[in-house]
Amino acid sequence: MSARDFRSSTDVADPSDPSRHISHDCAGLNFFDLDRGLRGLLGLYLSREDRATLEPHFHRLGELAGGRLDCLARIADKHAPVLNPRDAYGRDEDWIDYHPAYREMEAIAFGDFQFHAMSHRGGVLGMNRPLPAVAKYVFQYLFVQSEFGLMCPISVTDTSTHLIRKFGSDELKAYLLPKMLSDDMATLWKGTQFMTEKAGGSDVGAIETVARRDGDVWRLTGDKWFCSHADADVALMLARPEGAPDGTRGLALFALPRRLKDGRRNSYRIVRLKDKLGTKSMASGEIRLDNAVAYLVGDVTQGLKQMMEQVNLSRLSHGVRAAAMMRRCVNEAKVSASSRVAFGQNVMDFPLLRRQLMKLIVPTEQALSMVLVAARAMDDANAGSAEARDLLRILTPLVKYRACRDNIPVATGAMEVRGGNGYIEEWVQARLVRDAHVGVLWEGTSNINALDIIQRAVGKSGAHRALAAAMQDRLGQAKNLPEPFARRLRLAFDRSIAFAERVAADRESEHVARLAASALYHAASAIVLAWEGSQPNVDARRLLLARFVLEHRLTAKDPLAPADDAWEREAIDLVLGDAPVSLEQAATLLVA
Repeated sequence: MSARDFRSSTDVADPSDPSRHISHDCAGLNFFDLDRGLRGLLGLYLSREDRATLEPHFHRLGELAGGRLDCLARIADKHAPVLNPRDAYGRDEDWIDYHPAYREMEAIAFGDFQFHAMSHRGGVLGMNRPLPAVAKYVFQYLFVQSEFGLMCPISVTDTSTHLIRKFGSDELKAYLLPKMLSDDMATLWKGTQFMTEKAGGSDVGAIETVARRDGDVWRLTGDKWFCSHADADVALMLARPEGAPDGTRGLALFALPRRLKDGRRNSYRIVRLKDKLGTKSMASGEIRLDNAVAYLVGDVTQGLKQMMEQVNLSRLSHGVRAAAMMRRCVNEAKVSASSRVAFGQNVMDFPLLRRQLMKLIVPTEQALSMVLVAARAMDDANAGSAEARDLLRILTPLVKYRACRDNIPVATGAMEVRGGNGYIEEWVQARLVRDAHVGVLWEGTSNINALDIIQRAVGKSGAHRALAAAMQDRLGQAKNLPEPFARRLRLAFDRSIAFAERVAADRESEHVARLAASALYHAASAIVLAWEGSQPNVDARRLLLARFVLEHRLTAKDPLAPADDAWEREAIDLVLGDAPVSLEQAATLLVA
């Protein structure tokens, strides 16, 4: 569906109605049908069999995301969870009340689509085996276009299950996994992770929670400062066993059930809920552990290493969420611009507005492509590919770092397109702006992720070599690219790799780690977009988007020089137009 098609979904029948002057939003549209980029790429990243099985479910979730889910999300955002510290008898049976809209969204996510189980067992959505990572993240991408807050409980239930399955003892798996993988909302145990403490946020080694062995269980004492999904049925957390060394080496991983095997509450309390800027539908709180029963997960000396698997899975999910929110922003900006008249002209037709839209579209499409590449690498790594494992090692923080950063200006830009109404809480833009900021905070700030990319993924693991091999392979497959453009892509990528290596090798260059990380992301995404756009049955718009990345993210320009952008104006018309773009059309503009 093109930008021009938006207005037909919500046209006001009565021309005398004063509301005809208010631009429309995306309510009622199918977010899967609307996403030409995603639909065109599924054939590249999913097998034909999986696509045939799952595409009807993508369509169904797209309809829900633009319909019932969108309605529920708007309601839940305005009715935040409420903590009840004690019952009528003064007992510390703290519990959280949620609005029925939130509970209905849970039923869709955990009951209908079974997000929590789709990566771990067959029987979900007609599949006789676990879904590939590509499919799981496509479902997350569609869901988050309406509701961001609930994706945290969805994701941490999924990732907590992964850790229990991989590192838990047979007894622990038998105890927890049937509950965590249940398809019955009445018996399902939802998971989470509690890491942050007052002393230890990014500095995980400063964690102060103490673990004491007590027969077959452990007892945890301490405070956890920021706990999203505060009332989860089971929480994974790090604590320091008595006598263990300081720093990260002394941390062990534990599973903390909310209720004990006899049904009694475990000895920890939700002290209060956080009054957050965004993600208001989901309960984040502070937890006080008072000799609480917990179970050791895996090797007592490998706690942080094990927990980092969950952190990295969450980081990739955050990149998916950022890509999803940017897509919603782009869709909202298009529908607003295409359904509004100003100064006697449709707003979509103003050249300055069209250029502004491109500033939203380019990072959105970059994020989608990089998310799909990372998800495919995860599938290949799960199948045993060492190269894919190394590729995933660097793609995960790259996607988390850059997509989450880009989400903030895209959300702000989309709000500006709608104008003053975008600042009003009745419209979705205000929530998108609020929620966008959490991506640069949860699972590591931008600095933490940039350092992980440059100092560890590049400097210690050498994972950039896998990225280089993957990009070289994609350029080799893009045989229809004009050679001068392919040469520019190669040069930009080679320079970004060299820059990253220099920064990784020189501790005095730490202050430019973010620049180096961004360069890697932009150079890789330009190649991926070009490869995608050169493939059969994929709209060649992506080739034009690759040039926009190359020109505006990787090429130095004099801001005061006369503009030489005739190609750009023609490319914008093609990208924003209704018709598919052919390879021949795009190729002429790659070297213009």
